[in-house]
Amino acid sequence: MSPHLRRRKPEPVAELPSGTAATATTTVPEKVPEKGPEKMSGEPRETAPEKVAAKPPGTVVDKPADKPGDKPPTQAPAAPPSGRERRRTLAQTTPVLLLRAAHPRQAVITALAMAVAAALAGRPSREVGLMLATVLVGQILLGWCNDLVDRSRDAQRLPSGKPIADGYLDPGTAWFAAGCAVLLLVPLAISNGVTAGCLYLASVGIGLLGNVVLRRGWLSWVTWAASYALLPAFLSYGGWGGQADGDPPQVAMVVLAALLGVGVHFLCALPGLVADHEDGVRHLPLRVALKIGATRLLVVSLAWTGLVLVGLLLVGNAVGLSQ
Repeated sequence: MSPHLRRRKPEPVAELPSGTAATATTTVPEKVPEKGPEKMSGEPRETAPEKVAAKPPGTVVDKPADKPGDKPPTQAPAAPPSGRERRRTLAQTTPVLLLRAAHPRQAVITALAMAVAAALAGRPSREVGLMLATVLVGQILLGWCNDLVDRSRDAQRLPSGKPIADGYLDPGTAWFAAGCAVLLLVPLAISNGVTAGCLYLASVGIGLLGNVVLRRGWLSWVTWAASYALLPAFLSYGGWGGQADGDPPQVAMVVLAALLGVGVHFLCALPGLVADHEDGVRHLPLRVALKIGATRLLVVSLAWTGLVLVGLLLVGNAVGLSQ
């Protein structure tokens, strides 16, 4: 054999990472270039990230996470509140809540009735307006104090329809408003005359006392009758200015006014008969309703109040308001 055709000796093969020796026919793998400080070792290398499989058209692709420094996406401006939301916001303002807590229907009806009585008695228009303002402030004060006294009991039935019990109106705000009403009521009442003003303040004081005592028993009508019985005297002694002085009222007018207060008490108690019965309250309207029924009680109360009003008109026309 020619020396030029002599087969070369196989070169020694390096041991593979798996630890097995290569055969003669195995070729030596090329040396993998080193990456940084890492070298070939028995530890597995990080594999390349798998390719995301292609998704069919129309498939929503997840948005990659925002990188640091990226600007946040701009949000569309909020739509303006609807008319219903604006009305709800207005209904929850403090002045509106105070108005709702003042029992405005009863306050306005009582004030208008006293103003009409003053006009029928021949009082000048300025005295009629003064009496209207005085009685309105006194009735508003009674309404606030009533809701403040009953807030714990009313809160057991939510929604109760009363702003203080439902948590829309803070009790401290209502107490502050009641204090301001007292400071306004005193000079208004005295402006009708000292005697007349003191009588009306006594009437309001009896009404406030009735919110605390005698209201849970069968004598609940007493404070209503006494409070309304003083109204003819407030009307007959009233005038313009603190020096105004009048005459005492007719006894028949006082008695009829007291009976009117009883009728108003029954009418005001009708909406809360169920709640009062559940709470164990046994005032006179509830005792009567348990015997004759709420519907008949409503009819009787309306008839009673109407007849008393007619009697007041007839007696006032026959003998007058004052002696």
